[in-house]
Amino acid sequence: MTDWKETNERLERRFQFKDFSEAFAFMTRVALAAEKMDHHPEWSNVYNRVDIALSTHSAGGKVTEKDRALAAQIDRLVGK
Repeated sequence: MTDWKETNERLERRFQFKDFSEAFAFMTRVALAAEKMDHHPEWSNVYNRVDIALSTHSAGGKVTEKDRALAAQIDRLVGK
């Protein structure tokens, strides 16, 4: 997980794409993967940028292995 930063008890990363369509396609892929893992990100999107934050609510909002696993899956989806 090279570009993920652990801050405020969350894993955070910003992704930037060529345009909105690429960003939205990425979000769709992440949504499908997250649903399969039953672990959902907190995220925002502005045009070509997607900001993702991961923490486990059932663990009191702390970073757990579920978050690290989803981060690794997201990295695979983006090709990093």
